[in-house]
Amino acid sequence: MPTHLLTTLPAFLAYFAVAVVLLALFLLVYLNVTPYHELALIRAGNTAAAISLAGALLGFALPVANVIAHSDTLLGLAAWGVVAGVVQLLAYLVMRFTLPQLNQDIPAGKTAPAVFLAVVSLTIGLINAACMSY
Repeated sequence: MPTHLLTTLPAFLAYFAVAVVLLALFLLVYLNVTPYHELALIRAGNTAAAISLAGALLGFALPVANVIAHSDTLLGLAAWGVVAGVVQLLAYLVMRFTLPQLNQDIPAGKTAPAVFLAVVSLTIGLINAACMSY
């Protein structure tokens, strides 16, 4: 292995580990904020639940990836990861009020609201990532 790869491997592993922990924490919080059980719905074949959860995860991962690319500390990554998670949760709550039937539509397998929620999550994540460029 080239020397450069060996010297940067610890930083890669540290940033990757913090990002995975942030993703797991976001997923845990998100799954507890939504009133339906996405994982059970996904296991049962509910496409709407899979679409909406995938959008939320990607919407969170976009700003986290951007912070990794531009951050020089793990603490900065962790702090901005928390900000990204809060922004995604706020986006979900706004959508919940915008589409009052969302709590019934996702468990019922209605894909139109799920796709819209996923696109809003991705859009917010993309804007969030752009705002975190420093």
